[in-house]
Amino acid sequence: MESTVTVLRELRGAQKSAKGVSLYSRYVNRPAGRIFAAAAFRLGMTPNQVTLVSAAFTFAALIAVALVRPGWGPAVLVYLGLAVGFALDSADGQLARLTGRGGPDGEWLDHVVDCAKMILVHTAVLISFHRFFDLTADGWLLVPLGFLFVAVLTFCAGLLREQLGKAAARSGPAGGAAPGPVSRLRAVALLPADYGVFCLVFLLLGDETAFRIGYAVLAAVHALFLVAFLAKWFRELKALRAP
Repeated sequence: MESTVTVLRELRGAQKSAKGVSLYSRYVNRPAGRIFAAAAFRLGMTPNQVTLVSAAFTFAALIAVALVRPGWGPAVLVYLGLAVGFALDSADGQLARLTGRGGPDGEWLDHVVDCAKMILVHTAVLISFHRFFDLTADGWLLVPLGFLFVAVLTFCAGLLREQLGKAAARSGPAGGAAPGPVSRLRAVALLPADYGVFCLVFLLLGDETAFRIGYAVLAAVHALFLVAFLAKWFRELKALRAP
């Protein structure tokens, strides 16, 4: 079997494009995922098995958010569970590209887990707000509901943009525009919308006020990103319209 160093070297060549990726995903999550992918390869795991392990870490952390009283200890454990789950979410795709064992079933499973994670994370916060937080007003319960709406709409609209773009490319003339250069400014600007950065807010669970404010600020930022993304994706799809 190949050495871990050799596997890591091959994985570096099995990365997706850095275009449209935030600095966190590029320099933190993907490298961490590469280490997990190498370990999974050495253990003989399949990409789908890595996806399920990722789901286990994420869902265990979210169950803790919903059922365990907030504190600094649980905050660290929740963050670690979410961060490891996110890194493993990168590892499954890297392993699939390395081994050539990816397929529609794996892509489907990955999207199902992502969708479940997106719904459960904000549902868990809503439950925690209701059970444990000394809320100053019931309106705080609308924040995770609003965040959930924004997250689901962003996910569905982005997925549709990707699939419709692929369909238009297949039906259009061969070739297409070459990918543009990777923008460092864009990578920085996308940081607030990165799931890995969002996970950091759970480190504030030890202080109810800090967590509520941090979570609400991220909800507002994600709402602004949604508006920008929807306008961008609409323009892109309109430009693909057949003459």
